[in-house]
Amino acid sequence: MHVSLTSLPRPGGRNEDFAIASPECAVVLDGAGTPNGLPTGCVHGVAWFARRLGTMLHREAVQSGRDLARCLATAIEGTAQLHRATCDVGSPFSPSATVAALRSRGQDVEWLVLGDAVLVLDDGRDPEVVTDQRLARVASEERAALRTAGRGSRGELAAHTALVEAERAIRNRPGGYWVAAAEPEAANEALMGRMPIAQLERAALLTDGAARFVDTFALGTWPTCLDVLEHHGTANLIGQVRDAERSDIDLERWPRSKTHDDATVIFARF
Repeated sequence: MHVSLTSLPRPGGRNEDFAIASPECAVVLDGAGTPNGLPTGCVHGVAWFARRLGTMLHREAVQSGRDLARCLATAIEGTAQLHRATCDVGSPFSPSATVAALRSRGQDVEWLVLGDAVLVLDDGRDPEVVTDQRLARVASEERAALRTAGRGSRGELAAHTALVEAERAIRNRPGGYWVAAAEPEAANEALMGRMPIAQLERAALLTDGAARFVDTFALGTWPTCLDVLEHHGTANLIGQVRDAERSDIDLERWPRSKTHDDATVIFARF
């Protein structure tokens, strides 16, 4: 597995995504921030959490023979232990992250997706796109209120805060949505699969900020996305996303919750 990656923060922000890759395993995480004023219960922050969790998951995936769900559960528990003594890891506003992982093991490729990270698997015919959209299906009233709030207004901040509070109330609960936070059992809710490595030509792991290339801005299809990654590079794809974001600062052409987002992508060739 030959890999390349780019991870860029949103303009003016700190990168809360994290990516790590080796010939054996690739991992992408998208840390979930909170609006200013909401207590997170954590003194370290989302970027710290994503880096520790991603590093631990990659190490477990490469060094252990366990399936990726068990590797993720171990990484979640290990990361929680790193700051359980100083932070309220049980708070619904404590750091969390979506996860996508791809591992080459023997004659197979194994994958895992938890949350709305995106994994694209291309066998040379019709790419398979894997993502978990349970978060997008909750708190529909609060999400609609945010869409109609005035851009940059107090109402927008209040609507965003209300949306986050509604979402976090059902984080890692049956009937809600699942992400990597402090509950190892969340790993059991991940989407998982495997396929013979001989059938796979290329793959991509993207945070939702990078997946905007297809699902927000419609700059191309998923095959187009893979072609850009293969022939022009991971930085080029994110550059096109940034150009689209800057061309629609007022969020009118492409309605979305925020102008810019952290964007991370790993491209793998087999």
